[in-house]
Amino acid sequence: MSANEDQEMELEALRSIYEGDDSFRELSPVSFQYRIGENGDPKAFLIEISWTETYPQTPPIISMNAFFNNTISSAVKQSILAKLQEAVEVNLGTAMTYTLFEYAKDNKEQFMENHRPFHSTTSISNMISVETPSTAPSSKKKDKKEQLSKAQKRKLADKTDHKGELPRGWNWVDVVKVFKQNWLERG
Repeated sequence: MSANEDQEMELEALRSIYEGDDSFRELSPVSFQYRIGENGDPKAFLIEISWTETYPQTPPIISMNAFFNNTISSAVKQSILAKLQEAVEVNLGTAMTYTLFEYAKDNKEQFMENHRPFHSTTSISNMISVETPSTAPSSKKKDKKEQLSKAQKRKLADKTDHKGELPRGWNWVDVVKVFKQNWLERG
């Protein structure tokens, strides 16, 4: 069998196996992503596998450069990629995309045992706050909230329920007045 025939057969198999699986994503007929772990899981990660022209006789390209993996340190990523490369060497010459995804799912805890989540958003917010000190004083004056007196707060609290929402039917009196006026004008 040629490499293209092997790839076509594996593509069909992957589509049928992962049909309806939200974790699997076909980026192109030769490139696939799979999320290992649930969406909210801090130890979840995304693997991308791309086939070369001569795959499966040559190894696929495995990447963890997706934005989803930004909270994973580069050391942990390199460790996962090294372990996946070992699995590639064992399966070279056979269709291995499904095998690699399942291997990663089965060994997720082992792969992520040294993972300490860090948030790259903190460094971005620090950079933003450092870059904008000259505009900060003028915006503080505009953001000042209106202060309410005790009487105003009490009146507002009396109108609303414990959630701060107006009770059902609070404006029905006005509707009744309008209907009454319309009825009197016609009558």
